Amino acid sequence: MQRPRPIPDLETGLGYSFKQHSLIERALTHASARGAKLSPRDNERLEFIGDRVLGLAIAELLGEQLPEAREGELAKKFNQLVRGETCTLIARRLELGDYLFLSDSEDESGGREKDAILADAMEALLAAVFLDGGFENARAVVRRLWDPISDELPEQVQDPKSALQEWAQGRGLPLPRYVEIGRSGPDHAPVFIAEVRVKMNEPARGEGPSKRAAEQTAAESMLFREGIWGSEPNE
Repeated sequence: MQRPRPIPDLETGLGYSFKQHSLIERALTHASARGAKLSPRDNERLEFIGDRVLGLAIAELLGEQLPEAREGELAKKFNQLVRGETCTLIARRLELGDYLFLSDSEDESGGREKDAILADAMEALLAAVFLDGGFENARAVVRRLWDPISDELPEQVQDPKSALQEWAQGRGLPLPRYVEIGRSGPDHAPVFIAEVRVKMNEPARGEGPSKRAAEQTAAESMLFREGIWGSEPNE
């Protein structure tokens, strides 16, 4: 499956030109392409690295921007900026979906617009910049893309894992613990099952296309079940 747009256009949007083009190619290759034997590698391992690169760059940025902020305030702003929804927003502004390498079936099912695919590819792209040009270049890309939207994000929105952690800490409980208890589906489209455990509470389970997504769903289930959040949207 051909990309709708050439990679140099994306490099312009990033403000960074790759020396090793194999890295950006890999960052833009979804697992479905490997599953369909269209590519020997995909961006899943890069996503893991990119998550850490983004976290460090944002933590450093917030330390500079909010020198008087307490840890709790920094943590809230940090979670707001690194969560999947924000990565998806950045990816959409870059029109990242137009550069992805997907299987025909994933492309036809709207894969270029799926939030999870876009967020993961954005993190993988940051890892590719880091591996190609070092942390200073990755930091520069993060600041160029994240800083303009920092004040646009809704203050009250929290991802479920952050909300559950904050709730547990507020009651003097140990941090929530997440356990992967199952996995099904083909390699290119797995379904993960995760369980979250908080002391003095019954565990809650969730499913998702990635381990992170399953953990978020499990946390959300506990938040609704315990009345920490209001009624679920479909109720």
